[in-house]
Amino acid sequence: MTSSHSPSTDYRWAILALALGAFAIGTSEFASMGLLPWYAADLGVKEAEAGHIISAYAFGVVVGAPLTSFLGARLPRRRYLAGLIAVYGVLNLLAAVLPGFSTLMAMRFLAGLPHGGFLGVAMLFAADALPREQRARGVTQVMLGLTVANIVGVPFAGYLGQSLGWRFGFALPGVLALISAVLILKLAPRVGVDPNARPLDELRALKNPSVLLTLAVGLIGCGGLFAVYSYLSAAMLATASPPEWGVTAMLAIFGVGITLGSILAARLTIRLGTMKAALSLLIAMIFAQAYASFAVGDWVQMIASAFLIGLSSGVFVPLQTRLMDVAGKAQSMAAAMNHAAFNAANGLGPLAAGFALNWGYRSSGIVAICFSVAGIAMLGVLAHYAKTHEGTAAQQGQ
Repeated sequence: MTSSHSPSTDYRWAILALALGAFAIGTSEFASMGLLPWYAADLGVKEAEAGHIISAYAFGVVVGAPLTSFLGARLPRRRYLAGLIAVYGVLNLLAAVLPGFSTLMAMRFLAGLPHGGFLGVAMLFAADALPREQRARGVTQVMLGLTVANIVGVPFAGYLGQSLGWRFGFALPGVLALISAVLILKLAPRVGVDPNARPLDELRALKNPSVLLTLAVGLIGCGGLFAVYSYLSAAMLATASPPEWGVTAMLAIFGVGITLGSILAARLTIRLGTMKAALSLLIAMIFAQAYASFAVGDWVQMIASAFLIGLSSGVFVPLQTRLMDVAGKAQSMAAAMNHAAFNAANGLGPLAAGFALNWGYRSSGIVAICFSVAGIAMLGVLAHYAKTHEGTAAQQGQ
């Protein structure tokens, strides 16, 4: 797709269809964390074991991102995106209706496969319409579907899960994903396949040190976000005696924070560059995670901590923007792998925090801080590599 500085009306409608798909993905991914106490109880497993459901989905994204990017390199973007989100919808519906803990884990792993490919290409689609220096805004346009899901979709899925049963929390994003697939087919512009596109070009992203180091920052640094957020609902119910609406309010407030954080991250990236913006957001995450650990036991402060965790979580935006600078012809692979890196963090964070729960729910915040500090160290490695090995053009993204 060629760049345009003034997106057409058709393009804007297509972005809305893509954002709905992102909304479905965000609802499904984060609702699985908020619903954890309910499916753990229903399926007869401990909460730490139920956290493996979250990790299974995350590892599905890690596997699926390079696979879908390779297989979809020569497919029209419109059909590629519609197909991925349709498969996503079906797998979420299967997770909602099939019995058993092992079956749920399998369906969540499979549902993760289309995640990175869909969101990665959708963000490229949005960024293509904007000037180079404004691409972070294009990324944010699709990201808003994910973030708004945390204001509306996740709390509503949580309400359905508490009122009607946790399976309705997975059925909701399944239906929304299928609606998105239909709208993409109807609204997205028909863009021809690049005759020079070669799947092997996409695989070259996995050999590019600039790409790999950028992905490592997201993988390590964002483990803390998921380490602390995954157990917020369980911690509130176990330690704080909240009102009936407490968990739903906390999930919604987190969504407000993550939406504002995404917008803030785009502005920081445009103003400061990718490196400084990422550093600022990782430092902010440490303070938010420390407060989250302190707040355990007080449901009002836990809601406030959820807002701060969401507000500081936008490091995805500068990292995605930097990948566009350094990925060359492997844009789809790099964009998808950024989602894979964040979902590897989504897998590692809850696993590490789950092992630490023997020391109480405050331990998840301590684990989170360790991840964020390690992410800053990795960002330092990336900055050193960029300074010594990348050309002037790449360094302009700093």
